This record gives sequence, C-alpha cells and structure tokens, in this order.
Amino acid sequence: MNNRINNILDLVGFNRQTVSHKERLITSFGGFCGILGVYFVSDALLHAQATALMVASMGASAVLLFAVPHSALAQPWNVMGGHLISALIGVSCAHFIPDILLAAALSVGCAIAAMHYLRCIHPPGGATALSAVIGGPMVHEMGYTYVLQPVLINAIVILGIAIVFNALFEYYRYPALHTKASAQTIVHDDHYPPIAHADLVYALSQIDTLVTVSEEDLLNIYELATGRDKPASGQD
Repeated sequence: MNNRINNILDLVGFNRQTVSHKERLITSFGGFCGILGVYFVSDALLHAQATALMVASMGASAVLLFAVPHSALAQPWNVMGGHLISALIGVSCAHFIPDILLAAALSVGCAIAAMHYLRCIHPPGGATALSAVIGGPMVHEMGYTYVLQPVLINAIVILGIAIVFNALFEYYRYPALHTKASAQTIVHDDHYPPIAHADLVYALSQIDTLVTVSEEDLLNIYELATGRDKPASGQD
C-alpha cells in the first residue's frame, strides 16, 4: 500500500523534502514584506486596476525571491532581465498586433525565447508580458512607459527588499554569488564511492531550505561527473 502511494506521489511530482516551521514562517513573512513594498510604490504611481496587475506579477517573483532564494531563477539578473525584456515584448505585441488573442500568446512565447537567449529565465516574466497585452486601456495608454514605470521600479523595490531581508539570515546566500573553485590535485585513482538514494534524501533533509533540483537530478549529475575521466590535476 505504501509503495503504491509513493508511486502516485512520484507520478504527480510531489516534493518530499521538508523544511522547518521556522523556515516556512520566515519565507512567508519575507513575501509579505516584498509585496507590501511593491504595492505602496505601485499605488503611488498607478491607478488601482493597474496596481493589481503588477502585484499579481510581482507576487510570483516573491515566491522565488523569498521561498527559494538560492534558485538560479531568483537571481538579480533573472529578476531584472526577465521582467524588463518581457515587459518590452508585451508592450510591443500589444502595440503592433491588433488581435488580442494572438498578441497575448506571442507575448508569452517570445518572452520565454528572449529570456532563454539572454539567460535570464524568470517565470513571472511571462505574467509581466501578458499583463501588458490584457491589462486594459489604462495599461495600453502607458505604452513603453510601462517598462520603466511600474515594471522597472517594482522590480528594483522587490529585489532590494529581498537582498536586505535575506541578508538577515546567515544561512541564506542572496544573491547566490558564483566563485570558481580552487584547483585541486587528485592524488588517488580510486573511484568515487556511490551515493545511495537514501543517503541523498538524508543530506537534503539537513538543509533547512527548499532545493529546486530533484533527488534524481542530483544523482544523475553525480553519476555524470564521476563517470568521466579525471585529469591528474584540476583545470579551468
């Protein structure tokens, strides 16, 4: 019976990684602070209807910035680039394509492609592009101003709050700065020991934050990394 339940959970992609109640409360409060800041700035610059649309878009960013701050999708370049390029594409589609259905679909599709090529994938960017198309006359009248106000301003606000908030907790690294690992000489020819699935599950349980890579993906990366021929010394 348990195996059948586990198979169903695996089939639907149920994440079995657990985090503490403290972590859940902290990330929830972070999202609250982020959206509160975005709302006040938006409310000062826009009509309530447009404000609501932007809060919906930035709300999705808040989930990434505060619930999974270590995710590649939540890094500053992803947030800024993802929202801005998507807003630019959305406004262009709304301006040049009279069919709103086609414009809406193209805005999201083109935004995804642009974020891929610019290496700034940020899922909420799709909502930003879509909002530019279906946001109504008030958003349409803003034209390309929409890219700077409110999108740029809101992105800066929520990003600034995320940097300050996450800095309050030493186990968060935001932004997740990437540094080159120092080269190390391998002085033995022994194969790396295999990692059992249960060992990986235990290791993940010791990290009190969500990891956005599945256990199976981590195992696959490990197998690919240890299965290749190793040089005598580390090279860049």
